[in-house]
Amino acid sequence: MQDKYSHTDVEKAAQDHWTAIDAYKAIENDPRFPKGKYYACSMLPYPSGKLHMGHVRNYTINDMLARFLRTNGYNVLMPMGWDAFGLPAENAALKNQVPPAKWTYDNIAYMKKQMQAMGLAIDWSREVATCDPAYYKWNQWLFLKMLEKGIAYRKTQIVNWDPVDQTVLANEQVIDGRGWRTGALVEKREIPGYYLAITSYAEELLDSVVNKLPGWPERVRLMQENWIGKSEGVRFAFPHTIRGADGQLIQDGKMFVFTTRADTVMGVTFAAVAPEHPLATHAGASNPKLAAFIEECKKGGTTEAELALREKEGMPTGLFVTHPLTGEQVEVWVGNYVLMTYGDGAVMGVPAHDERDFAFAKKYNLPIKQVVAVEGETYSLDAWQEWYGDKQRGVTTNSGAYDGLGYKAAVDRIAADLASKADGEKKTTWRLRDWGVSRQRYWGTPIPIIHCESCGAVPVPEKDLPVVLPQDCVPDGSGNPLNKREDFLKVDCPCCGKPARRETDTMDTFVDSSWYFMRYCDPKNNEKMVDGGTDYWMPMDQYIGGIEHAILHLLYARFWTKVMRDLGLVKVDEPFTNLLTQGMVLKGAFFHKPADAGKNYYWEHEVDVIRDDKGQITGGTLKKDGTPLEYEMTTMSKSKNNGVDPQELIDQYGADTARLFVMFASPPEQTLEWNDAGVEGAYRFLKRVWAFGHAKAAQITGGGTLNAAELNEGQKTLRREVYKVLQQAEHDYKRLQYNTVVSAAMKMLNTLEGAKLDDSAASNAVLAEAYSIFLRVLYPVAPHITHSIWKELGYSAQHGDILDAPWPQVDPAALEQAEIELMIQVNGKLRGSVKVPKDADKAAIEAAALATEAVQKFVEGTPKKIIVVPGKLVNIVA
Repeated sequence: MQDKYSHTDVEKAAQDHWTAIDAYKAIENDPRFPKGKYYACSMLPYPSGKLHMGHVRNYTINDMLARFLRTNGYNVLMPMGWDAFGLPAENAALKNQVPPAKWTYDNIAYMKKQMQAMGLAIDWSREVATCDPAYYKWNQWLFLKMLEKGIAYRKTQIVNWDPVDQTVLANEQVIDGRGWRTGALVEKREIPGYYLAITSYAEELLDSVVNKLPGWPERVRLMQENWIGKSEGVRFAFPHTIRGADGQLIQDGKMFVFTTRADTVMGVTFAAVAPEHPLATHAGASNPKLAAFIEECKKGGTTEAELALREKEGMPTGLFVTHPLTGEQVEVWVGNYVLMTYGDGAVMGVPAHDERDFAFAKKYNLPIKQVVAVEGETYSLDAWQEWYGDKQRGVTTNSGAYDGLGYKAAVDRIAADLASKADGEKKTTWRLRDWGVSRQRYWGTPIPIIHCESCGAVPVPEKDLPVVLPQDCVPDGSGNPLNKREDFLKVDCPCCGKPARRETDTMDTFVDSSWYFMRYCDPKNNEKMVDGGTDYWMPMDQYIGGIEHAILHLLYARFWTKVMRDLGLVKVDEPFTNLLTQGMVLKGAFFHKPADAGKNYYWEHEVDVIRDDKGQITGGTLKKDGTPLEYEMTTMSKSKNNGVDPQELIDQYGADTARLFVMFASPPEQTLEWNDAGVEGAYRFLKRVWAFGHAKAAQITGGGTLNAAELNEGQKTLRREVYKVLQQAEHDYKRLQYNTVVSAAMKMLNTLEGAKLDDSAASNAVLAEAYSIFLRVLYPVAPHITHSIWKELGYSAQHGDILDAPWPQVDPAALEQAEIELMIQVNGKLRGSVKVPKDADKAAIEAAALATEAVQKFVEGTPKKIIVVPGKLVNIVA
């Protein structure tokens, strides 16, 4: 064993060894692992070019779990793949004038090399890339199966259209009504697209997330529940006599709304409709000012999240509808917060008992009518009070025949009357909308449809799958390049044989990530989407990823799994048994914020750092011109000039140091604040580990058989302390609290370094056992250095490769001790301690405590009471 720790040599040797023996190849029903399978998987990354520290943290969590479980007898699968389709590749291609395929595959090669340098226990034989035709063939195949079953369907959709780029933009790509890249005014267009009927699974998706996923974080389950958004209420109509240009009643003279608060219907003072609503369109046709407002409302994003943050604005239409119960005329407004895609695109305004309506009414001086009262509370128009909307506490008031009713009674009575007078019906609605999967982009899975003038939209025959995406296109900003590829477009109709053309829309990339974890189970099967591998490995036992994927990715993956189940492809209802959402990696960043502009960030090497008297960074100045800079702790990213390149870290300190630091710095589910001094500290610890092994090599390799009955007190103490720490480390491994696992390893090394042993054979045997336990506790965190030391000190001969060395079992006898130490409190204050025989009775403990100098100093005469807490303390009340 060489005297100095060389992380480069150690890590290369370990990785060469693991590669040579194909260490991480997972095989179904492997007889080496008696406890059966354990499938642990990190969310697959987008191949952006380089790993970031968030990746390192995510994959190290997974790797520690996989290594620990393997040493405990589990057949562990830890696969990896690439979420390789998507718009970033097109943007990079546009910038660099290279095909997205080349950019993507080059990035995959580099990032894979970085992962291998991290020493991750990945079964690379199962690697998938979603841009590989062998993978996306099955996207297309399942899409056609869903089309047959009616789960996939085609309808017209309203999209954001960039007239310069000739492409559809996602809501987040529209900034102040303009395309994020071109700055062109975005148009709303209606174009046909394909949808997946996720809403038909809404009830099951909700029931499962509420009742069947105890291994998920509560906040993620709640986010899913809210996104699905089940609402039980009443749908009814406000009648009207408004006629369109054709003389016909608009929407048959009925403006439908949905409410979960039928008890407040008597408090309606206005109605609001979406900018796209037929009543808004009709009113805008004769009112240029209103028409301009409607067009302004249509600009920008239309997601609920964006609308929630937007300033609520409205304009009256000059139209009125009739209240179905009172006969009063209700003014109709256009509201920028009303979604045409939610319900019927119209809402009843009850400002007295809805916070959003209250703010809207106050802004535009609309009437506010209280119709729910709570005993002991006074209603005020000055500010919104939470009780205004509390359906459980109040009774109806100012509601005519409905006065004095509680919530449920009022809902039942009013719903019955609405049913008879206003086409009302009790109804369940969902916030969830069907999933639009059509994207007018190039770099994605081609939708397997052929358009024929005679036969219409024709599915591609199964035998002709996959429809292969040309990989040599270079986007030029003038729209989807597939529209210019005659070799892709031209095809004969499968039905009539006439010339036809292929669909050029591609699938949403959420399709790719909705089932990749299934494909890991059968990655090389060219005949079936999935096969027996999913029967063995699924459901996944542990899924690990960022909280940013807590809604859409997880929801779509759950939906996709249920569709596959219903088509007889898999047997599971839910794909992920346990979920861990790791915290983000934060690091300090220096910035200057000019007036009327965003933040300009600077690298630390460009800054003269300013610290307070405690050494904490408070700001800085720019070296080149002295510009004062502010300092903040924020997400680590290249855009904020505060990223840390994992490869540079590995080159300088080694992968084990990187792994040790990111695990020690914070519990996995919490944010991690980067600290360069912490990295240095992790490196120093590993050098201590190596130095101890080198210094004690002769004793460890010369140790004989351990005979616990013949050990002296010093030898017993070392064993006891090591086993106590092992006990805690094992507990923390099982609950995935890896920061305290690292703490346990550090504590164990301190114990080893401070052990008082003689130079006897028995001491050597105790030392050899203790150090072997330490190496196994540390191994999942720092596998390279522990592999090397384990081999160098001859442990392999006794226990085999550390990769499969059995997890050390706690020896209960080693935890036994002749004496125990009890803390002494006098009147509740800690005053000292006393050692007593472990089997001492209460009287003996009291006598020993009273005899101590500490007690005699603070207690005069006979104490009033002595309380003995077995194994812990003696509390004396003087």
